Amino acid sequence: MTGERTQAYGHVVKALDDLSASKLHSGEQQIVREAADALFFCEDVGSDPVAEQALADFYTLVDRLTEGGRLLPETGDRLTASVEACRPLVPAG
Repeated sequence: MTGERTQAYGHVVKALDDLSASKLHSGEQQIVREAADALFFCEDVGSDPVAEQALADFYTLVDRLTEGGRLLPETGDRLTASVEACRPLVPAG
């Protein structure tokens, strides 16, 4: 695990705190947490079906929330960037 991944995970937690009261229901918060957790603790997203599914569920949620007007596209983009930054680095090669 890298410091960058740890910092990204912290950004996700803070975003959830900021959004929890007004924008995200508890089940939606859980989807975000599950995606961040799965990415943070996996070694390779491509070989981890749990991480792949959690990320797919997260993308579906963000799309639904932005299309429905509950999240601004910029907020969805920032949240997505934070969750994606929790994933392991892909080795060059």
